[in-house]
Amino acid sequence: ISLLENILVVAAIFKNKNLHSPMYFFICSLAVADMLVSVSNASETIVIALINGGNLTIPVTLIKSMDNVFDSMICSSLLASICSLLAIAVDRYITIFYALRYHNIVTLRRAMLVISSIWTCCTVSGILFIIYSESTTVLICLITMFFTMLVLMASLYVHMFLLARLHMKRIAALPGNAPIQQRANMKGAITLTILLGVFVVCWAPFFLHLILMITCPRNPYCTCFMSHFNMYLILIMCNSVIDPIIYAFRSQEM
Repeated sequence: ISLLENILVVAAIFKNKNLHSPMYFFICSLAVADMLVSVSNASETIVIALINGGNLTIPVTLIKSMDNVFDSMICSSLLASICSLLAIAVDRYITIFYALRYHNIVTLRRAMLVISSIWTCCTVSGILFIIYSESTTVLICLITMFFTMLVLMASLYVHMFLLARLHMKRIAALPGNAPIQQRANMKGAITLTILLGVFVVCWAPFFLHLILMITCPRNPYCTCFMSHFNMYLILIMCNSVIDPIIYAFRSQEM
């Protein structure tokens, strides 16, 4: 379901010329990340089920290699999701507070450069994280990166919503359809706030699991929480299913 939904999102963005804007290309990047998370998670689950059921026989070394590939895809996609959400937040911030200069600041060329940089850095980082996954330092880096990005995005959104009303009053005095455009920009900011909220709800248990692995692996309460790891993976996959539904309901063009 997630694969089909996100393919439709990507297809809609590329087919509809009205959606050929930096924000929608960042959304496309997020959709691709969601798609890779769901595909890699589902593929790994299917392979494990086949092996445990005795329906598939694979050498141990190959199983380890496949597991590393799937985990690298998941990790890279996670990082790309976070970075894409941050890119969208920055885009909305510029749209609201630098509305008259937005098209000079955020061009399609710069947006594509940012997206390319995101995927290059996230792919390399994801592979390195899995290679050195036995190291506690790597887990700490991943957790720190996750919460740093969340704090940064939350700061941007708080600033946007605190000052947006004042900014809308000022721009309302300008001729043309500036107020209408500003309301559309605020709607985009609200949409991305919903996306961020869903992302946090779906991914937070997984990162809490990582934190407990480091801080209290033998505590009975921590062990109880960590025993539901498969449920947290299902939540991650739910994020990939929910995001396209949000796009569809919040964007008339899509």
